[in-house]
Amino acid sequence: MLTLTLKPREERRLRDGHLWAYRDELVHAPDAVPGELVRLVAHDGSSLGSGVYNPLSKIAVRLLGGEVETLDTDFFVRRFRTSLQLRRRMLPNEEAYRLVFGEADMLSGLIVDVYGQYAALQMLSAGMDRAKPHVIEALRQELPDLKGIIEKNTAQTRKKEGLELVDAVVWGEIPERVHVRENGLALEIDLLGGQKTGYFLDQKINRRVVGSLSAGRSVLDCFCNVGGFALNAAQGHAAMAVGVDSSESAINSATRHAEINGLDNCQFVKANVFDLLREHIEQERVWDMVILDPPSFAKSRSAIRGALAGYSELNRSAMKLLRPGGLLVSSSCTQLVSEHDLLDILYRESARIRKRLRLVHRGSQAPDHPVLLSMPETQYLKFLVFEVIGDP
Repeated sequence: MLTLTLKPREERRLRDGHLWAYRDELVHAPDAVPGELVRLVAHDGSSLGSGVYNPLSKIAVRLLGGEVETLDTDFFVRRFRTSLQLRRRMLPNEEAYRLVFGEADMLSGLIVDVYGQYAALQMLSAGMDRAKPHVIEALRQELPDLKGIIEKNTAQTRKKEGLELVDAVVWGEIPERVHVRENGLALEIDLLGGQKTGYFLDQKINRRVVGSLSAGRSVLDCFCNVGGFALNAAQGHAAMAVGVDSSESAINSATRHAEINGLDNCQFVKANVFDLLREHIEQERVWDMVILDPPSFAKSRSAIRGALAGYSELNRSAMKLLRPGGLLVSSSCTQLVSEHDLLDILYRESARIRKRLRLVHRGSQAPDHPVLLSMPETQYLKFLVFEVIGDP
């Protein structure tokens, strides 16, 4: 096994539990097959564990936690068994859940989502991509009821690893729609054509919270995708829940979900959210709850300034639409924008338009997306609920 050595004084972060060693931290980055298993040592020769190596990537070594001798099917069976035990403890009886969340499960670059008898994979590192046959076989062993596995390897981050973008069934068959239930709602997930791995499972618990707060309220769900928050609001007896998204296919799926769940207090509109909020402000429309769950606004540090401006406009516009006693649900999945940053935006924008907010609930990603404390990269989802306070 190839051994790679860190430059002097570069090991502290890794000894503290971080799993990435960058190329410029290595004494030498030799040519090798991307995804090769290597041993990483500090400059004094002490071992930091095994990992997968990619000389083409800025993240040169992705550690796997401890000493690993081979990335075979048995290795993945053991890791999957551990991660499955956690999910079954934290989210018992769930049909749809994230089985593997990359670094948080000591499998850097691997995402596995399970939807009943089907699984969707994302391999974001050369090491996991090279081990794909073992990943598939291990899934079949640990989840013997599986009928199909699809890889949804379309994330642009694969290009940084020198990997091609691929979207294909890799084992068994995948139906046009996969039927699961979440929070009591029937869902039809499009694994073949849907975004990422089919559905945004990380908001599972937060959608439940919205449902519990929606009774009798008019609810506007911005960036609704296939209906998540709006459906939960409608199920929670909202007076009316309206979902908005720019994707026609998402709106069609959301409408279908409302129909199959018998929710006549729920409707969906295809529109640009920024434009729609401006129109509602001009029309002086008011809502009892506005939910903001936009896609990530920044994939790199160079985009942070634009992301902060986007969050500022969205939250300022949403606040203008809320009557006293109304609820602002503000969420961000941009890992590079911290909860502190989001709170600062909300403080500044509420003061700017003379709206008093009080924080009544804060959440994060669901427990099937656990956070590895030593890797802040695994903590990305912010979920804040504020009440607008009227004059006494």
